Amino acid sequence: MENKEYSDVMGSRDSKYVRSLAKTYAVPTKLYAIRHPSLPNYIALIGGDTFGISSDCTSCHVNHANLAAQLEKSHHSWKAYIEGMPHRCFKGSEHNRYAKNHNPFIYYDGIPNNPARCNRIEPNKELGTDLKQGQLPDFAFVSPDLCNDTHDCTIRTGDRFLAHPVPALLRELGPHGILFITWDEGDSDKGCCGVAHGGRIVTVVAGPDVVKGARGSRSYTHYSILRTIEEGFGLKPLRHAASSPRLDALFTRSSRGKLGH
Repeated sequence: MENKEYSDVMGSRDSKYVRSLAKTYAVPTKLYAIRHPSLPNYIALIGGDTFGISSDCTSCHVNHANLAAQLEKSHHSWKAYIEGMPHRCFKGSEHNRYAKNHNPFIYYDGIPNNPARCNRIEPNKELGTDLKQGQLPDFAFVSPDLCNDTHDCTIRTGDRFLAHPVPALLRELGPHGILFITWDEGDSDKGCCGVAHGGRIVTVVAGPDVVKGARGSRSYTHYSILRTIEEGFGLKPLRHAASSPRLDALFTRSSRGKLGH
């Protein structure tokens, strides 16, 4: 989701569904985006660093290890479901309400340059098909289009969008799966931990092992989300994720080595 401060979402009457999830599951009260604008946060979420990217560039790219490569090496499946993409492995910078800078996988050289990997970046409509057929991968990344992610449209629009796929995703999590719903950045420069100054943002953490109503005891960042995912799959945290606090306080037991649906 896009460009909303924590107070904008949690204090709005238009975020009825998100606030209902917050009551049922967990929302850390002090979680911060890495920086402005959008793209560095997306890059950081799957790579543990911004690699010097400080804009929404469309011709830039990085040649570094990332979560997708880690998952493949450990024999876990992954897919990215990107709303607005005209077809799998679309490499263009925009298409209607699709924006490349909300699709981090296409920036990592080892993915778009490998047809088999690149074909795992699919239009969002494929998510519904995979859910119906019980074929959700071990790791799924979902990015709404420029309207449904609240970038160009209202909080109410984003809230209504989330109300459609999230229930089905929650049903498919399995006994120890985790669903993160996170915004990329806020509209302030609030931050923490020496690595984050992109605003205080909403991140809903949902799943069977989540403590109802948990808010967390520390300050967290996007790198904390990445570390929690990586260690949940038994992977070594990448770069800044390795020194970032895990979200373990939100769970009934440690998430390390426990992810799977």
